[in-house]
Amino acid sequence: MELPEILAELASREPIFHRPEFGTTRADFECMTAPDFWEVGASGCRYSREFVLDTLEERQRQPAAEVWETTDFACRELAPNVYLLTYTLLQDGARKTRRSTIWQHTPDGWKIVFHQGTLVQPSPTPISRRPP
Repeated sequence: MELPEILAELASREPIFHRPEFGTTRADFECMTAPDFWEVGASGCRYSREFVLDTLEERQRQPAAEVWETTDFACRELAPNVYLLTYTLLQDGARKTRRSTIWQHTPDGWKIVFHQGTLVQPSPTPISRRPP
């Protein structure tokens, strides 16, 4: 598979855990993630696979309607069958994060190894330069 095909395939899976066509149960989410999966949330906190699975299971009990807009996808091969996918996510038209997911292609399909979301802060006002 060529990199543009991999980019398209992985982009269709983002944002992770929010694509019902790839599953909505804890068992589905377990199949999506590597056994040593972990993530760093937009808060900067590190979350274990078990914590993420528990949180997803709870969310499924009370699903919320959310609008997700993904842009600026890029993909890089890190090692054979291991890819870094990056993109920007706008959630509900207000919360903007930069996202990165490390994906591994296994005989059982795509597995998420690592994920990180970082809040995008408003750019500071540029300092004007005075001529010398």
